[in-house]
Amino acid sequence: MPVDAAVSAAADVRVVSGEPSPEELAAVIAVLQRQADEAAANGRPEVTVSPRSGWEASARGLRRPLEHGVGVWPRSLR
Repeated sequence: MPVDAAVSAAADVRVVSGEPSPEELAAVIAVLQRQADEAAANGRPEVTVSPRSGWEASARGLRRPLEHGVGVWPRSLR
């Protein structure tokens, strides 16, 4: 990978927790870049959709949709 590409990739990384060392960040960037290179070589399109927030990712599995109508409260206790 050219140095300019490595600097560009590093600029897109954001640490959200902890304080990784420069070596740890370099290792993560190298792994991500390798995966991106392999995906491009295999002809798979780049991911352009932004990731879901933590709330969106976990909220759907919390419960089933609420029911409404006659007899719902007694059925909700079963």
